Amino acid sequence: MDGIINVHKPKGITSYDVIRFIKRTFHPTEKIGHAGTLDPLAEGVLLVCLGRTTKLSAMLMDKEKEYVAQLQLGVTTDTLDLGGKVLEEKDVRVTPEEVEAAIRSFEGEIVQIPPVVSALKHEGQPMYKLFRKGVAVAPEPRKVMVKKIEVLKINLPYAEFRVVCSKGTYVRALCRDIGERLGCGGVQTALLRTRVGAFALADAVTLEEMEAKGLKSVLIPLTMVLTMLKQ
Repeated sequence: MDGIINVHKPKGITSYDVIRFIKRTFHPTEKIGHAGTLDPLAEGVLLVCLGRTTKLSAMLMDKEKEYVAQLQLGVTTDTLDLGGKVLEEKDVRVTPEEVEAAIRSFEGEIVQIPPVVSALKHEGQPMYKLFRKGVAVAPEPRKVMVKKIEVLKINLPYAEFRVVCSKGTYVRALCRDIGERLGCGGVQTALLRTRVGAFALADAVTLEEMEAKGLKSVLIPLTMVLTMLKQ
């Protein structure tokens, strides 16, 4: 089988846990992998490639991403989300208008420092593994593109926003930077990936649906994948 499964990864498991589930449930003989990691606390579109489609992983990861994120102001953690150690807490003395302006100010090309807990590699090792070992690493700043950012809801100290961004953009880091700009710190409390290129959450299947329907019935064939990559 050659194709892609557009999986709705649930919260609480790793991206590779989805691969393990497919291997355990269906015992595929083809190569299998995913294109673009989602953190355990995040959910949404995870593209799983089978067979010859695994060679397209780099092309898939280059596609723009769309997320809906929730930010909590007044809290800073070492992982930039609720899974980490709280480093600082501050009073939130900003108005909804100031929060919206701060969020919108990140639209366009920005310089971002990636999280220390990420799949980025340092001297051949993923940084999240070095973090777990207590090895201090300072990620290099890099340019990313926030193509669109839209405030959906503000109920202080929380704010919800939608972001369309380029490869390599970390929404956790975006939450940190918004909090820093407002002077009170910020942390990501929820993340939903709603799209990768032309692959949308509305078309994604849950693990339960996949198990019930069977692998072949949820597989997007290679010919269709190639067409979608052109969109």
